[in-house]
Amino acid sequence: MTPAIQNKQRNLIMSTKTKTPPNGATGAGAPAETPTYRINPEVEAKIDAHIKDNPKYWTYVQAMPRERLERTVVLNEVRELDRQQRIREGVLKQINRNPELKRAYDLLVKDLPEDQKEGVIAQIGRTTRRAVARVQGQQQAKGEAVGV
Repeated sequence: MTPAIQNKQRNLIMSTKTKTPPNGATGAGAPAETPTYRINPEVEAKIDAHIKDNPKYWTYVQAMPRERLERTVVLNEVRELDRQQRIREGVLKQINRNPELKRAYDLLVKDLPEDQKEGVIAQIGRTTRRAVARVQGQQQAKGEAVGV
């Protein structure tokens, strides 16, 4: 297959613009114009490499009915939300196990509205956990002793 035909096929297959409004929206509920999607060359290169390395999987995806493909995308979103919730619960559990740590976090969020406190504590806890892991990783890479 010539490069021009391959490129044209890829553009047809991997279109980044929608042709119709999402969910069949028409009239007043339809968006004013067709949305355009950002194209990240690095991400596109990763996708192209994965397709090239996994032609059977790509054929399988292309053969999926649209509804099944849409439901698969939604399933991935649900899985990601579940993963985030498990991480949040783990962070909060770790904070709540240590009364001194819990008091420190409560002090940080004392002026926030009650309905926002838990979410902010979880966010600060996740950020702190990532920072500590990053520092420990750097120390290990340098061969320094890591004490917890």
